[in-house]
Amino acid sequence: MAYMHKGWLLLLLVTVQFAQFAGARDATSRESFDLQVPVAPTPVTVEGRARLQYELHLTNFTDSPLRPTAIEIGDGASGFPLARFEGDALATRITLIGPADEAQLQGAIPGGRRAVLYVEMNLAPDAVPAALVHRHSYVRADDGEDTISGPRVELDAMPLPSLGPPVRGGPWVVIYDPSWPRGHRRMLLAVDGRARLPGRFATDWVRVDAQGRSARGDVDLARNALGYGEAAIAVADATVVAIRNDFPESERVSANPKHAIDDASGNHVVLDLGSSRYAIYEHLRPGSVRVAVGQRVQRGQVLGELGFSGDSTGPHLHFHVADGPSPVRAEGRPFALERFRALGRYEDLSHLGSAPWTPRAPAATALRSGELPEGNSVIEVDAPAARD
Repeated sequence: MAYMHKGWLLLLLVTVQFAQFAGARDATSRESFDLQVPVAPTPVTVEGRARLQYELHLTNFTDSPLRPTAIEIGDGASGFPLARFEGDALATRITLIGPADEAQLQGAIPGGRRAVLYVEMNLAPDAVPAALVHRHSYVRADDGEDTISGPRVELDAMPLPSLGPPVRGGPWVVIYDPSWPRGHRRMLLAVDGRARLPGRFATDWVRVDAQGRSARGDVDLARNALGYGEAAIAVADATVVAIRNDFPESERVSANPKHAIDDASGNHVVLDLGSSRYAIYEHLRPGSVRVAVGQRVQRGQVLGELGFSGDSTGPHLHFHVADGPSPVRAEGRPFALERFRALGRYEDLSHLGSAPWTPRAPAATALRSGELPEGNSVIEVDAPAARD
């Protein structure tokens, strides 16, 4: 009987916890936010942890500003809390769509406006739930704090594409940072009647030497970059579905102008990986693309050369995976590299090109497999010999 009593007590506690998490505190109906998760997260392994990365859209359907104060994320089955964001940790994740105003300066979302909350969570691999639930606390301009629940989001269980590297050798700095206000992670593009986030998991690959230098001689000359002209290679056996090879590039980094949205990727190659996943290579050198639309390529085959075409702050290879063949008209999706060696990381990316990176601790495992490299990490890769 004692065992049964403890079991029922545990069940009761879990049920109460879930009800408190998933249920609204106030049964009174009030207008507030419309809450939507446009793209369900797919777990990707980073440094041995499962990362969930997604966006929550908050649209204020009232006439007055609403100021978010906290968001809690829980396991959809048990209600067990997984993460909580409040204070600066919440404020730095919220971006108002459109121009900022006085309400946003106070951390509020004006009536009739939409904001996007960017979520990144790292969990133990065995703690990833099948679904997520959310609870939001906010303050009304003319009232006290209120709480609403939702939405419930089923995780996308589609297996990640496990890929070879898009380049050879190294060291390469794999640049991305979810917190950058104008980084790939936060660049929503509303094209053809739909807002998408192509760069949700986009990476920029910059070649460096052992001292952390990224160029030789005059660093303003694009051709002096260490990575300029390096081969961009196929990450898998795939079919070429889109290319551009004739877009000019500026001779000097400082002279590169702003480009229209369809020209931002410059010269590029898109590979169909199958299962509605596409590998996209951007900023290739003009005239360097060696493949044609419809051509079947093999992993390791040279597609083109790293260059400086399109919107770019310096010569590098932009690489990401998406659910469509367009650089701007598709949702960015996670991917994993089959194998790479993690050498270290730039804690402060402003030192890139002028100082060495911070090496990994001796006890850390340098050889990684089936992972997405951590942002701003320095890695080396093995790749098959060129196949033309």
